Amino acid sequence: MEYITLGRTNAKVSRISLGTWSYGGASTVGENQPVGWAGQDDNDSRAALIKAFERGINHWDTADVYGDGRSEQLIGSIWNKISRDEVFIATKVGWDMGPYDYWYNSDHMRTNMERSLKNLRTDCVDLIYLHHCNFGKQEQYFDEALEVVRRFQEDGKTRFIGLSDWFSDKIMKFIERCNPDVIQPYRNVMDDSYEATGLKGYVEANNLGVCFFSPIKHGLLTGKYTESVSFEMGDFRATINEFADQIVIDKMRTNKEKLEKRFSNHPHPVMHGVVDALLTDVETGCVLLGQRNVAQVKVAAQLGSALPDIDADWVKNLYKE
Repeated sequence: MEYITLGRTNAKVSRISLGTWSYGGASTVGENQPVGWAGQDDNDSRAALIKAFERGINHWDTADVYGDGRSEQLIGSIWNKISRDEVFIATKVGWDMGPYDYWYNSDHMRTNMERSLKNLRTDCVDLIYLHHCNFGKQEQYFDEALEVVRRFQEDGKTRFIGLSDWFSDKIMKFIERCNPDVIQPYRNVMDDSYEATGLKGYVEANNLGVCFFSPIKHGLLTGKYTESVSFEMGDFRATINEFADQIVIDKMRTNKEKLEKRFSNHPHPVMHGVVDALLTDVETGCVLLGQRNVAQVKVAAQLGSALPDIDADWVKNLYKE
């Protein structure tokens, strides 16, 4: 496994890091809006965590809302088997409204932070993100939300502060005022606005850490699906229209064949292509790859070598056609 320095945090983390969204299992919010992942087994999650540690994947990402704390609890349950001090733990706050009608209520943020520490069985996380950039129609909750997480830092409950969102342009809107140590944008070779929005330039100019999430677009980019697919209740993937689009499914299968041919010398040519292409243009960043079981950890552990520019451009162009 290759490692990078996560920007100005100076933390050494694996270029392929572990995303644990799926460990929360299936879940919904509001009127049955799916926000989780169906079919996840706790024993698989624990085994994957231990194997990830053994394979040198030392950066694990979770959130207070993944399974309403279930993902955090699973991580916290294994410190009797591995060393907490050897794992860089990131969690998030802000997606859970609690009893309020808006995100980032300061009291609820503090409540959830204490719950996260309890779930993770730690006194301090390495990184806490503001989970998204929805700070109110007039941005009226931003200043207070930032003050709360800064206080977490002052009180020794987190080492670093992060800012996350599905849209790079929304991160850009708040990044200067937030001044995060690390950002977490959505990015994959099919959906990529990292450079076009100016986020890449800002990261480089300010030596920020960056962690890309959903690098395989929830599994769609692997090309493993042969026909449109539906998902169980509570599975976030049910909201992704491309999974129900046979034209897209067929395109992913075609790209899979092309990747297998181009990277035939790699044990996992498709994953090597779509994941490692994201590392070509980032020196202070990593990819958060979901690893639901030991088999997926073993695949992840063989990734993380950035593609040469010519190969990365070739891969990205496959998904622009």
